[in-house]
Amino acid sequence: MANHRRNADQRPSPEALLETARREDEQRGRLKIFVGAAPGVGKTFEMLQSAHAKRKAGVDVVVGVVETHGRVETEALLAGLEVIPRRRLDYKDHVLDEMDLDAVIARRPQLVLVDELAHSNAPGSRHPKRYLDVEELLRHGIDVYTAVNIQHIESLNDVVAQITHVRVRETVPDSIFDRADAIELVDLTPDDLIQRLREGKVYVPKQAERALEHYFSPGNLTALRELALRRTAERVDEQLLTHMQANAISGPWAAGERILVCINEDTRSAGLVRYTRRLADRLHAPWSAICVETRSGQRLTEVERDRLADTLRLAETLGGEGLTIPGSGRRVADDVISFAHNNNVTHIVVGKSTRSLWFEMLRGSVVHDLIRRAGNISVHVIAGEELAADPVAPKTVKTLERSDAFDPKPYLMAVLVVGAALGLAILIEPTLGLVNVDLVFLTAVVGVAVRYGLVPSVLASVSASLCYNFFFLPPVYTFTIAEPINIAAFFFFMLIALLVSNLAGRVRTQAVSAIGRVRTTESLYAFSRKLAGTAALDDVLWATAYQAALMLHVRVVLLLPEDGRIVVKTGYPPEDQLDDADLAAANWAWANDRSAGRGSDTLPGAKRLFLPMRTGRGPIGVIGIDDDRSGPLLTPDQRRLLDALVDQGALAIERVQLVEDMDRVKRSAESDRLRQALLTSISHDLKTPLAAVLGAASTLRDLSPKLSDAERADLLGSIVEEAERLNRFIANLLDMTRLEAGAVVPNAALHDVGEVVGSALRRAATILAHHKVELDIAPELPMLQIDAVLFEQAIFNLLDNAAKYAPDGTTITVRAARHGDAVLLQVLDEGEGIPPEDLETVFDKFYRVRKTDQVRAGTGLGLAISRGFIEAMQGTMAAANRSDRSGAVLSIRLPVPPPRAALDTAA
Repeated sequence: MANHRRNADQRPSPEALLETARREDEQRGRLKIFVGAAPGVGKTFEMLQSAHAKRKAGVDVVVGVVETHGRVETEALLAGLEVIPRRRLDYKDHVLDEMDLDAVIARRPQLVLVDELAHSNAPGSRHPKRYLDVEELLRHGIDVYTAVNIQHIESLNDVVAQITHVRVRETVPDSIFDRADAIELVDLTPDDLIQRLREGKVYVPKQAERALEHYFSPGNLTALRELALRRTAERVDEQLLTHMQANAISGPWAAGERILVCINEDTRSAGLVRYTRRLADRLHAPWSAICVETRSGQRLTEVERDRLADTLRLAETLGGEGLTIPGSGRRVADDVISFAHNNNVTHIVVGKSTRSLWFEMLRGSVVHDLIRRAGNISVHVIAGEELAADPVAPKTVKTLERSDAFDPKPYLMAVLVVGAALGLAILIEPTLGLVNVDLVFLTAVVGVAVRYGLVPSVLASVSASLCYNFFFLPPVYTFTIAEPINIAAFFFFMLIALLVSNLAGRVRTQAVSAIGRVRTTESLYAFSRKLAGTAALDDVLWATAYQAALMLHVRVVLLLPEDGRIVVKTGYPPEDQLDDADLAAANWAWANDRSAGRGSDTLPGAKRLFLPMRTGRGPIGVIGIDDDRSGPLLTPDQRRLLDALVDQGALAIERVQLVEDMDRVKRSAESDRLRQALLTSISHDLKTPLAAVLGAASTLRDLSPKLSDAERADLLGSIVEEAERLNRFIANLLDMTRLEAGAVVPNAALHDVGEVVGSALRRAATILAHHKVELDIAPELPMLQIDAVLFEQAIFNLLDNAAKYAPDGTTITVRAARHGDAVLLQVLDEGEGIPPEDLETVFDKFYRVRKTDQVRAGTGLGLAISRGFIEAMQGTMAAANRSDRSGAVLSIRLPVPPPRAALDTAA
């Protein structure tokens, strides 16, 4: 028997075997991901080195797409590898290069390199994301090497944003990471990465300086490095567990610590959970709390059930995992050890038994069994004195007593079924004999047990035994048994009937209980999925109120704190306000973090029962419930279900509030940045022209008789030039104020683009004096429905921007042409261009790509104002870099108005 149990425990996990078989049978390629904590750690370099090693081993390797970012060492590794030419796509007058997925599939290599897994493909590609391209390659049986930074993993997006204050827009689902056949972490210390940045091995020098000031700080890099190490370790840990389960390796393999605490309905279980949390903190290990369901669990009192449920909730609140596992009918220790082996647990925590020596001799001891069977697993036996303090708080809300009203129907049906079995037995007894009569009665007893439970089945067993004796055992039609052999037959028939009915009744009870748990679990799971996909606080509150009302058949209100008091936020059915008694109970529940109102120890005269909603950070709100009945509202099972609903709703509310807090902090930081930028601009751009005007004016006042006409004209020209500069600065501030206030309403009319461009060039003549200006206006452009003043100002700002960032003597080109149903106007310069990561950011207020001694000072408002004006006229504006030479391209696209119908002047 012992060998049989040991062999059963060492059988491979069916789930792990199925997963392994699926991977082997599925004609898919293998995926290897090179993971890094940040750009520049060498993921692509390591991927290319691995590809060369594969190529030397005879593997057919091609490059689908590899981004070298101009790094010489990385480009050198491309030599010797076959590169599939990229596909060129036209998008908004630009040509974009993307991996040619069809060409790679047609080539069918054994291994393809696909860099930048989180990349978004250009519009017109078959898939919007590159990871979808990778999935298609894997489905065609092609192995893939790819690379990704840890900040692009979807589940870590919020954490990375909190650390770096940068929200990563391109993400990869965790499922891609988790399905990878191999993960290779490319690690580099923060000091080494910063040194690489300074040496220009990651970005060009100016980009590197800016990166070092913001994203690539030592603290950020250390945090990202830890994230990468932890996430990779989690994936490797999952692979280790799957390998152990698929190969029936009993373990544990102490590659990482795992802790398991055993709990039951004992009052000391809460202290046991807290001890385990402290142990897990010391070992830096994940931990779980489990309760093994046994037959005795069906006989627990409601107080004990509440205590057990609260202990499991406590484990989850403290960061562990609370689990209830069904017992196998063997010793509890065997179930615990089996769970520990299947999950690679290295430590088991259990409380010291307080039962008597006689009880342990007769019934056994879980603690002793665990110690004997643990093998390589460490068992921590904790004395009761260490666990006595701080138990789970007792319930303060009265619940409905179990109303098991007597229902005669099951008992009547049991008698009728036995009567039907008697009739059938009388019919078959002459031909089939007495042996088959037993089977007829046993079948009836089992049927009653399965349909109506234990007690009716016992009645059926007794009735069937009496009928068997009265009608079939001689002398018949009496309860007397004449022959000893018939006494034994009657005894064993009754015994078997009672045993079968007891077993069938117990199985039915367990099945009904399991079905109820499954339905509740499905409802809670659907509720959790609904909350996970909800971002607005009002939606979370409504979903919580609706789910609680649906599952518990009560009316629900939810209250949250606002301006120092608790107020109703939502209800189902909708509820806007409470009466004075309910409001007092709700405020008391919020202030004291305890239940109040109907059926509780505090303010029981209220109409509703109010329960605090709390998370690990403390109370977060209050939920109130009521119905039309009198007395307590909920049964103990419903109360435990309400606790689960409240916990999920509270966590969802906290999540939404944390997101709002983060957004608020970001807005505050943005306001501070804008305020600082505004002060900096005012101190420079306001003070400098004023100083020039004052200097020139004072010179004219004091030295005018001694100055020549040319000198006086030069000073007057300086005054006018600096005054115009000051006027532009003030106009920009006023324009931005109008845009933010929504006060810009275009006075649209049909205007010729060439005329407005000419007017803007005349205004900008002084600014463009040191540049060549080239006009390329297509003939016969359609008239546009625009506000000429706003459009001229937008073009002026673009010309001013080009003059600032293009060296003297270079050419500034103004180009306009029709593209489909729109007119595209572009201002092209011959400066250094715009860094790719700043192509969208340049339109932010007060944002400037770079400042050097050769660039004129400015406010950083010109492009933001231009975009605002153009969008007010139903147009769009974008920034890009020139493809023919160095320089930036700022484009304005405005729709061509539909042709107006000719006026009908007929009388």
